Amino acid sequence: MRQALRGLTTRGRAFVAAGITASLCALLLGQKDLLRVGILLAALPVVAALVVGRTRLRLQVRRSLAPDQVPVGTQATVELTLSNQGRMPAGLLLLEDRIPYVLGHRPRFVVDRVSPNWRRTVTYPVKSDVRGLFQVGPLMLTVADPFGLVETSRTFTRSQHLLVTPRVFKLPEVRLGADRAGAGENRPRAIASAGEEDATVREYRDGDDLRRVHWRSTARRGELMVRREEQPWQSRCALFLDARTISHHGHGPSSSLEWAVSAAASVGIDRIRRGYVTTMLGGPTTLSAITHRTSAAVHQPLSQQELLTECATVEEHRYAEIGPLLTVDRHPQEPSLVIAILGACSTDDVIALNRWRTSQATGVALVLDAASWAVGAEATEKAARLSAATDATENELRRNGWRVARVRRGDHLPTVWSGLGLRSGRIA
Repeated sequence: MRQALRGLTTRGRAFVAAGITASLCALLLGQKDLLRVGILLAALPVVAALVVGRTRLRLQVRRSLAPDQVPVGTQATVELTLSNQGRMPAGLLLLEDRIPYVLGHRPRFVVDRVSPNWRRTVTYPVKSDVRGLFQVGPLMLTVADPFGLVETSRTFTRSQHLLVTPRVFKLPEVRLGADRAGAGENRPRAIASAGEEDATVREYRDGDDLRRVHWRSTARRGELMVRREEQPWQSRCALFLDARTISHHGHGPSSSLEWAVSAAASVGIDRIRRGYVTTMLGGPTTLSAITHRTSAAVHQPLSQQELLTECATVEEHRYAEIGPLLTVDRHPQEPSLVIAILGACSTDDVIALNRWRTSQATGVALVLDAASWAVGAEATEKAARLSAATDATENELRRNGWRVARVRRGDHLPTVWSGLGLRSGRIA
């Protein structure tokens, strides 16, 4: 009853105020008819509150989301199945499903009367032009009397999540110098200038067994070297997404960050389909999360679904340098291909990228010219500075042996990708 009285609408409060005022005036003026009207006006909201308060709906809600994962700009359908499991009828019901504004307007449904064993199914579409993981629900139920004097609300607890993934492009097959997908018993060996013997050794790391030290290579290179462990070989691809705020411009779906995320998803899916064991750094996690991840977690191969989920939830980082995002333990089997999707980088950033890329790995970089995404006054003030920084990044990476593609606003990813190597004549 108290909850129902607290649910008095503006109309209900006006009726109570009018009834009390009319009753007081009737007592002062001695008007019995006016007193009857005043009592009626004041009693009507109270009676409505009693009726609504005694309503005990056993409403069951079942929700289905088909599909529960869609690319940006693709529509999904939410189906709500409502049924009354109780024996008590109810009057006017207002149903509102809570969804984020990016999925559209909140759907509202009005039900005139709910009888015992009542059942109804309603559907509504949702669509987002922004990637992300969005909560659909819970459903809020509002019970009202026929006069609109009292409303009480109840919220169900169940909800579902809709994953909106970035757009994934089908990439042409290109030769990157590391296309050795698959697995085998023998490791591919890059023959160094010092001889084939050096291809089976690597730098010493904390915790390595000293019995594995290769003294001849150590004497030749001037640093402690150890023999690699024999293990079945499988091509590995390490993917880095630069999601720093300072590396991107533009807003919403047309920003350079969204282009970069779509590129990361497309390249990652393409490598996984070609048999690469693929890992990703930079975009999906914060710096603190990377710092506290174990080596096994960092190097855990991603499935296509996991990669799409990580790309869908990428957020901008407010870090100044790339180095901390790449400070992770290396996997015993080094990647044969490293791919970086970058904005303009400083000298320290380029040094960190070169350390991340091993000497035997093919390095591929997509360098975004963020100035082409800037608009208005932002473009006028920063375009020249950003273009110069992007030129320096591109030139420095090329000097260090990276294959680099310059990306500007409006560039089509498959076209950019095909320019990174010689076409093999087949389309993936």
